[in-house]
Amino acid sequence: MTRAEIDRVLAELKELKCKTEKEVEEARVRFLGKKGEITALFEAFREVSREQKAEFGRPLNELKQAALARIEELKASAAGSASAEGPAQDLSLPGEQFELGSRHPVSIVRQEIVDIFRKFGYDVAEGPEIEDDYHVFEALNFPPNHPARDMQDTFFISAGHLNPLLLRTHTSSVQVRTMEKMPLPIRVVCPGRVFRNEAISARAHCIFHQIEGLYIDEHVTFADLKQAILLFAREMFGADAQIRMRPSFFPFTEPSAEVDVSCNICHGKGCNICKGTGWLEIMGCGMVDPNVLEASGIDSKKYSGFAFGMGLERIAMLKWQVNDLRHYFENDLRFLHEFEAATEV
Repeated sequence: MTRAEIDRVLAELKELKCKTEKEVEEARVRFLGKKGEITALFEAFREVSREQKAEFGRPLNELKQAALARIEELKASAAGSASAEGPAQDLSLPGEQFELGSRHPVSIVRQEIVDIFRKFGYDVAEGPEIEDDYHVFEALNFPPNHPARDMQDTFFISAGHLNPLLLRTHTSSVQVRTMEKMPLPIRVVCPGRVFRNEAISARAHCIFHQIEGLYIDEHVTFADLKQAILLFAREMFGADAQIRMRPSFFPFTEPSAEVDVSCNICHGKGCNICKGTGWLEIMGCGMVDPNVLEASGIDSKKYSGFAFGMGLERIAMLKWQVNDLRHYFENDLRFLHEFEAATEV
């Protein structure tokens, strides 16, 4: 190592010119990279005698600092030149097309139903998916040993105490929380995901979606319930839709009914969708049981109300003639792309 070598490198740095950021990076590697000229001088510095270290140490450090400063100066200059000349890419060229997804058919149906009931003056209420036994069963007139509990096939999270936690089996628990907190009169729909311990098949799944409705006020009658469902059916399935109500049983409503709508495929003549009957089952409903009202602190002698509930997958199956419930959960893009037209509408 000689002082002449250090002076030579320093002179080259002062004369160095770079027009692009690529050239600046090449210069940095040439002088300061692992095999660069300055790096080689530092390697040689290790071999000089102790007396010479005092002679070359300071000039070497000054050379390195000068190189770093010069590289930064050239980098800033190159960036400024590129900015002044405009973007390196032609921004007038057509952009790349991104493949956009579409809304899920269950989400489409959910929003359509919510929009219909909003027109009727209903608000939207939501609640937790992990619930306690009281809000899912007891407050809805399910005594501890009631056989209807067995129909629910419940996923319990914690058990062995008075109010175990579970995955809600219906969105009726949201109705209970609404009755506890919301001032009267109440008019809400409660959409959400529910869970039941069922074998997965073309007609059943352990996860599905419901939307339930609740209306409580003075002098609410079964006639009000029938009219609300008829209006919904005609908004959802067409102006010519008709409904029929068959007696049924639910612990939280009395009287209770199952609701069928006239088949919108064959218009009541009979087809494979409605199994030749001309009717399609869409929901359960009934007048809120006085015990349910009283459990939430509502005077059942002054107030009455009705409730209804339907499965969103069921409505979507009827709307688009889907023959297998499992399609909704498999995320097959071929299936989902079929609903892009419905999304645009």
